[in-house]
Amino acid sequence: MILTIERLGHHGDGIAESIFVPGALPGETVEGEVADGVMAAPRILTPSPARIRPPCAHARGCGGCALQHAAEGFVAEWKAGVVARALAAQGLAPEILPTRTLPAGTRQRATFAARRGRSGAIVGFHRRASAEIVPVPGCRVLHPDLIAALPVLGDLVEAGLSRSAAADILCTRTLAGLDIAVTGVAAPEGARAATLAAIAAAAGVARLSWGGEIVAQTAPPEVAIGRARVALPPGAFLQPSAEGAALLADLVRAAVGPARRVADLFAGIGTLALPLAEGAEVHAAEGAPEMVAALLGAARATPGLRAVTAEARDLFRRPLLAAELARFDAVVIDPPRAGAEAQTFEIARARVPIVAMVSCNPASFARDARILTAAGYRLGPVQPVDQFRWSAHVELVACATAPP
Repeated sequence: MILTIERLGHHGDGIAESIFVPGALPGETVEGEVADGVMAAPRILTPSPARIRPPCAHARGCGGCALQHAAEGFVAEWKAGVVARALAAQGLAPEILPTRTLPAGTRQRATFAARRGRSGAIVGFHRRASAEIVPVPGCRVLHPDLIAALPVLGDLVEAGLSRSAAADILCTRTLAGLDIAVTGVAAPEGARAATLAAIAAAAGVARLSWGGEIVAQTAPPEVAIGRARVALPPGAFLQPSAEGAALLADLVRAAVGPARRVADLFAGIGTLALPLAEGAEVHAAEGAPEMVAALLGAARATPGLRAVTAEARDLFRRPLLAAELARFDAVVIDPPRAGAEAQTFEIARARVPIVAMVSCNPASFARDARILTAAGYRLGPVQPVDQFRWSAHVELVACATAPP
C-alpha cells in the first residue's frame, strides 16, 4: 500500500486511514505491506521536512525511543498539541506555553531488561514489541554514569542468574554511587550472594538489592532535593532527571507564590515538599510509609527549612477532606497517571485559594482540571515539560486559582 500520514498517535506512530505506521511523520508518503492494521517496515517515499537522522546509533533497533527521527521543534510542538487536545476534550482551552525540553544524557534512573544467554549476559532495552533485548552502550538518553555501569550490570547478571533466566534491573544514580535493584528473580543465598556482594563492592555500588533483599550496601544511596539529601528507599519513585525535578520544583514554587501553608499531595520522597519548605510550612501526604519516613528524615536533617509534617495516607481511598484542606493557602498535587479525581473534588469543595497541578498524563489532568473549573476555578497557562526525550510521554504543570 501507499499511504500519506495524517497525524501521530498517542505512542508516536504515524497514522493513515486507521493504519499505524511506526517511524513515520505527518505529511509523509510511505509504502509497505500492511498486516493487522500495521505497516511494520515502511519505506519513506516523500520525507517530512521535520525528519532528521536519529542521533543515537541504537534508534533503529531499540524500542526505548519513539521519535528520534523527528526534529526537536516538531516534537516539542506535537507534545504541546497532545496537552491542548486533552484539555479540549474536556471543554477547556487555556493558554499552552511552549514545551520545556530537558537535555539529552540526563536520565538518572532506568529499568534495564536483562537475560543470561548462551554467550553471556545481555543487558539493555527491549526491541519494539519484542522480547528481544538490545544492548545500548551508546544510548543518548541515559546519564553517562548509567552507561558506564552497563558492564557491571552484565557481571551481576552473569554471576546471579541461571542460564536463560531473565530479570529487570532498576539502576539509579545517587550521591553515594549507583543504587541497583534486581527484580523478577529470587533472593540469592550462600556463595552466590557473597559473589554478588563482592562484584558490587568492587564497582563502588552504593546498594545492591536482589529479589527484594539487600545483598550489599556500602553507603546510604542519597539524592539531592533542593537543600536536602534524601535517603532513597529501595524502589522508591524518583523523577527521571535531576534537571527535570528542579524545573518542576521551580514551576510549582512560582505557582504557589508567597503562600505560607502548603499541602503537598502524592508527595513521594519530597521532590516538591522539600523545596517548598524553604519558604513555607508544608504538610505532605503520601501512600507509601517508607517514602514518608525518608521525606521526614531529610526534613529533620536539613537546616533552614520551615516546619514539615507528613502522613502516610492512601489518597485514592482516603483523600484529604475539605475540612482538612481549609487551613492551607495552597495545595500542590502530583498524582500518578490515573489522576486524582476524588481528591480534586475535595479541593474544589474546600476552595483552596491556589492549586498547583503537576501531571504525567494530560488526559487525567484535563479531567481533574475540569472538576476545578466547574467549581469556579480559573485555570492559568499550562506548561508542558518533556523529561522523557524522544518518547511519546509528556508532563505538565499548571495553576488553578479559586473564585473570589
